[in-house]
Amino acid sequence: MSRHITLKQFRYFLAVAESDSVAAASRMLSIAQSAITKSVLELEDELGLVLFERSTKGMRLTPEGHRFQVKARRVIGAVADATRGVYPSSTPLAGALTIGVTSLVAGYYLSEVFARFRRTCPGVDLQVVEDAPPFLEHLLINGELDIAIMVSNALGEPQALMAETLTRSPNRVWMAADHPLAGQSEVSLAECVQHDLVVLQADRIEVLMRSVWARHQLKPRTVLRTSSLEAVRSLVGVGAGLAVLPDFLYRPWTLDAEHVEVRTLRDAVPTVDVGLVWRRGSPLRAEVMEFVEVARDQSRSRRPAA
Repeated sequence: MSRHITLKQFRYFLAVAESDSVAAASRMLSIAQSAITKSVLELEDELGLVLFERSTKGMRLTPEGHRFQVKARRVIGAVADATRGVYPSSTPLAGALTIGVTSLVAGYYLSEVFARFRRTCPGVDLQVVEDAPPFLEHLLINGELDIAIMVSNALGEPQALMAETLTRSPNRVWMAADHPLAGQSEVSLAECVQHDLVVLQADRIEVLMRSVWARHQLKPRTVLRTSSLEAVRSLVGVGAGLAVLPDFLYRPWTLDAEHVEVRTLRDAVPTVDVGLVWRRGSPLRAEVMEFVEVARDQSRSRRPAA
């Protein structure tokens, strides 16, 4: 007899997917490891899919697991939409809302928030402006944007802007499966600089890492600086170099089906925060506040709950 898939199974699956291990998911949810393991196995059995590659290094999503993760997040997000009050009154919101986004963040955060806001506020005319962080800040300060989603802990004009973090993404080391450092579960910054690095020039991520290298008095050998994330992924996949990048950008396969491994950094490195940014002192209209609430809900739906 077929069992019904439960929201608890979705949440336990997402916890393991986000933390790469049953033990870490158990600590995150304060649930026994045996309960999480049983839930994930039942989910795989019900779906007829292998969602995780299991090894002594932890639990890694299979390609089917990555596809199911996207769907699971949508389910949890839809539940959040259904269980919270959409409007503060019986009158649907109307008007216009202009949001800014960087190209890097757009690929990973915009679509889900955009779709959910459209569902909850169909009467609001939503416009999106994509540009580099300095220009988005300029538009926010001039009042030409209502709000932006961008890397929020590397602002160029922090005194003129307010920021609310939606997610904090740790930096880890990307490498080819046969890289000399791939046999280690953790890698130090000092070990990284013994190898060529591929650097992503986007959303001030390079600026954040440059300060880290300087603080540790290290000088990495850079083989390429590029604004293309896929170029970074492809070069790492073929062994041209390492990359130190935030987890929200990580995908295990290149466009040429080369596998990209990821390892934890032994050194303390600041996270890359993605959040909402708006002009300091600017009153937030009802449409903007509703977008903020939708973005908050979406952020919570990406973090598994018990």
